[in-house]
Amino acid sequence: MTSQTPSRTPSQTMQARFAGLADDFPDFSYGAPANDAAGLRLSVSIFADRGHVRDEMGEDAASAGFRLADTGRLHAVLDGAAKPLGDVVLIDCPMVDGATMAALARLDMRAAHVGAELIVSTSVEALDDVFAALDQSQPQILVTPSRAERIIALGHVLVRLPQRRVRELSEEDRLVLLRLTQQVTQIAERIDRLSEGAPPPQPVTAVVAPAFRFEAAADDGSDRLVRTGRPALPDPRLVRKIIRQRQVRARHFDGELFADPAWDMLLDLTAARAEHTRVSVTSLCIASGVPPTTALRWIGQLTDAGLFKRVEDETDRRRAFITLTDKAAEAMARYFAEVDLVAARMG
Repeated sequence: MTSQTPSRTPSQTMQARFAGLADDFPDFSYGAPANDAAGLRLSVSIFADRGHVRDEMGEDAASAGFRLADTGRLHAVLDGAAKPLGDVVLIDCPMVDGATMAALARLDMRAAHVGAELIVSTSVEALDDVFAALDQSQPQILVTPSRAERIIALGHVLVRLPQRRVRELSEEDRLVLLRLTQQVTQIAERIDRLSEGAPPPQPVTAVVAPAFRFEAAADDGSDRLVRTGRPALPDPRLVRKIIRQRQVRARHFDGELFADPAWDMLLDLTAARAEHTRVSVTSLCIASGVPPTTALRWIGQLTDAGLFKRVEDETDRRRAFITLTDKAAEAMARYFAEVDLVAARMG
């Protein structure tokens, strides 16, 4: 008789893969994150109204080695007697109403106050409301995530959270955590066979052309510093034309060949600034040309780089928008001015 190996559930497979990391990370074992070596034990709080999602979140967090601190329905965060938050807080919020917005805002403030990492799952329809409610804790927002994407988000926590601790991590500890995050991402992608979306964005550095130039003085031959004029933003019709051309190209070639969400979002916000219009986070995600969760990671990176900024709606505190910073707007203006100059020389 031929014996058959029992099939594993995704959670069991994930558990086995995490256990296998021990060969690469001697201090790592399933159920005990690598940062236990630094004297840390990460806990997680889970709030979700949908019971099956709450169970999945618990399984995924356990697979990643987190200890369950609290679990319950979303409205539990409104209870003043609620238990202290864990190091990480997982939220499922596919739809929002007034009570949910209040719960999210309260949770956002609590997480920011205690230094907890907030990971919120939502839908495209509720994204703008959820984004507006979370302005304190720098959360990770996932849009209709797969379980693999949730594991990836938990992996990012392993790098981000220890940096907030009183104990300063050594360079060796930091490299171990970075390697572990990469391993978590690779494992999750293989298990769920993720085939769409770009990899998590790399840090972005903004370079703005200086508003000065040197020129030789006619009298004494010395150099002097002369301020140059700041170019105006390009005609928004030109920018929209470029955007449309990029969209047409994606219809004839594999979009991943030319995926450049940062540039697509910069173009969209440049046109909007010239048009004096505001851009919601959902609209910007669509403009990026990548899945919403990936776009949100890029928005976070570009915000950290000083290119994007969040702007609250002065007439409705429940709404927020994304816009270019002055630094980014100047960089885009100078870029288009230089492109025009090169084109004129070639003509």
